[in-house]
Amino acid sequence: MRAIDLSTITWRKSSYSNQDGGQCLEVADNVPSLVPVRDSKDTTRTPLLFGAPAWAAFVSGVKRG
Repeated sequence: MRAIDLSTITWRKSSYSNQDGGQCLEVADNVPSLVPVRDSKDTTRTPLLFGAPAWAAFVSGVKRG
């Protein structure tokens, strides 16, 4: 498996994150075919990487409740 350089990606806080500092999730939308996800409270940890179709299915499920 090849290494993916995530040092230059742009992170954004999920709209579902708690704005009071807890439950903070950040995602990066600018990586082709992947969606990196990290905990904004501990950015030194390795992000989780999801395939774009899997992430889209997850978000769709969350929106449906």
